Amino acid sequence: MNLRQIQFAVAVAEEENFTRAADRCHIVQSALSHQIAKLEESLGVRLFERTSRRVRLTADGKTFLPLARQLLADERRLREEMDASRGLVRGTLAIGIISAPGQLPVVDALARFHARYPQVNIRLYVGMSEALVDDVGEGRADVALIGVRPEEPAPRLPHRLVQEEHLVALLPPGHSLAGADTLRLSDIAGQTLVDFYAGSGARRQTDQAFSAKGIPRHVSFEISHNSLLEQIVRAGLAIGLVPESLAASIRDLVTRPIEDAPARRVYCVHAEAPTPAADAFLAMLFAPPDHDNPARSPDNRQS
Repeated sequence: MNLRQIQFAVAVAEEENFTRAADRCHIVQSALSHQIAKLEESLGVRLFERTSRRVRLTADGKTFLPLARQLLADERRLREEMDASRGLVRGTLAIGIISAPGQLPVVDALARFHARYPQVNIRLYVGMSEALVDDVGEGRADVALIGVRPEEPAPRLPHRLVQEEHLVALLPPGHSLAGADTLRLSDIAGQTLVDFYAGSGARRQTDQAFSAKGIPRHVSFEISHNSLLEQIVRAGLAIGLVPESLAASIRDLVTRPIEDAPARRVYCVHAEAPTPAADAFLAMLFAPPDHDNPARSPDNRQS
C-alpha cells in the first residue's frame, strides 16, 4: 500500500467512475484499475462495487474513504510545514465566501497574497454559510467568510467578527415605496418579494424576522446568489432585502432603510490548525492597509 494508490482510490470514490478518475489522476485506466486491485489486496477488503453505470463504495470502502482523505491531507500538510520551516509558503489556499461578504477586501488581499506567495494555488468559491462552515470543519476549505444572525451562536470553529450590519430594502426606481424615507417590514410584506431559497441561512433570517412580528409574506422568486436577486429587482419583478454593504455597491436601484430590519454578522472562520498558507493569508487579510504582515518568517517571498 502506498500514498499514490490511496490517491487513486479517493479519486475513484469521488468521481464514481474509473475513466474520469484516471483522467483526473493523469493515468491510463488499466493502470489505475491495477493499482486499486493491489490496494484492495493489501487491505484485504473490497473497496468498490462495480456496475455497468457507476462505481459505488462498499461498506469497507465507506470506512476507508474519510481515513484516506485524512491521510492524504496529513501528507500535504507535512510537506507544507517542512517548506514553511525553510521560509517558503506553498500548497493550496481554499477560501469560501458568501455572495455578499461585507466590507472586508478579500480580492485585494488575495492579489497581495498572490504577489507575495506565487507558488500557492488559490481557490476561491461562493457558497452558503452552513456549507462553508462544514467545508472548513472537514478540511475542504482553509478560510471562510460567513453570515450569521445576531441571535445565533458564534461559529464553532476559530473565528473573528468582521462586521455587523442590517438588511435594507432594494427597490427598482419608480416603485411605490421608493419615495419613503424609511420602511417597516409590514410595508414590505404585501409586495412581491425575491429572497434566497427556503431552508438557507439567509432565508431563515428574513423568515424569522417576519414571523416574529406575526407578519405573513410570500416570496415569489427564490434564488441562490445576489447577482440574480439584483437582476430581478432591476427588472421590476420584485423587491429584496439585502445587507447594507451589498446595497452600497449597487447602482441605479433604490435603497431604503428598514426600521425593524433583521441584522447579520459576518465572521471569518478557519481551521483549528491553519496551514502555513492560511496563516499567511489571514495575517494579510487583517493587516492594516499599508502593512502586510507575513506569517512565520521575516521574508516569505518565493525565490
